[in-house]
Amino acid sequence: MDSLTQIVLGAAVGEAVLGRKVGNKAMLYGAIAGTIPDLDVLANYVTDTVTAIEWHRGLTHSIFFSIIFAPIFGWLVFKLESKGPATWKDWSWLFFWGLFTHPVLDAFTTWGTQLFWPFDLRIAFQNIFVIDPLYTLPFLAFLVMALRQKRDSPRRGRYNTMGLMVSSAYLGLTLVLKGIAFKKITDSLNAQGIAYDEMDVRPSPFNTVLWSANVDTGDAYLIGNYSFFDNKPVHFSRYPKNHDLLEGLPESDKIQRLKKITQGWYTINEVNGQLFFNDLRFGLMSLDSNESQFAFNYKLIQKDGAILVQESPKLKRDAKKLLLALWARMWGN
Repeated sequence: MDSLTQIVLGAAVGEAVLGRKVGNKAMLYGAIAGTIPDLDVLANYVTDTVTAIEWHRGLTHSIFFSIIFAPIFGWLVFKLESKGPATWKDWSWLFFWGLFTHPVLDAFTTWGTQLFWPFDLRIAFQNIFVIDPLYTLPFLAFLVMALRQKRDSPRRGRYNTMGLMVSSAYLGLTLVLKGIAFKKITDSLNAQGIAYDEMDVRPSPFNTVLWSANVDTGDAYLIGNYSFFDNKPVHFSRYPKNHDLLEGLPESDKIQRLKKITQGWYTINEVNGQLFFNDLRFGLMSLDSNESQFAFNYKLIQKDGAILVQESPKLKRDAKKLLLALWARMWGN
């Protein structure tokens, strides 16, 4: 999830664990704990594109990291707050839950997380987008209400608990909504007589009203969108896989790693003689049925007999265009 959401979750967890004993400092250090796992983005500055993708939501988003580093961070804070009432064990417990709940929440997103690192298993339930106001804003409101109460006020604990319960309930609801969307899209495929091997359903950005589906039909992928306000069958756009375009390239470990990262959900297209590797898991840059650019695509550059992978930049105007299209499309055909 986005940084604000993880800060809110970490602060709420910190309050639940240690709020009665240390007051607002529990929220502060809980927020810090909730932020730490995302420091893996620093890999973008010290390594290549493919390695940075592999490291993202890896070690720092694992149970292993939570167990090993919670007592270390707990000891550091214990030294900083040595005059306070909390023990090293108290601070370690706070950091464990702050570090652990971060990847658990991330596991519900499209990108997923390697919760059981070092085992090669990425968990991605794909039922909530990385930014969802309906999850974050009510949660934040309850946290602020708790923050304004005195440490020993019963209302403080109640507000914080309500925030955790409401956000968790919404997260559970998104799983139900995904199930309904999956059924509607499956029915539409069957009604149109479309045979397919596999289907992947995920929420569109910033909401759980509009859902997107990638459908594997063998030599191509179909992409369709379904809104709970739709009154027409789902329309599917076809995107050839073009995997054969990679055959003319030199053997490349990086391309094989990209294939593994996308779990096979990728296409290759050629623009002005330049090959691009498209990651289908995060959808297109717009909802236009003629759109050909994907949100995450990588330029494959041949240089000195090797392959360099370069992520294509994302422009603000593309984001604005997508937001307007999403708002219009989510209200139905």
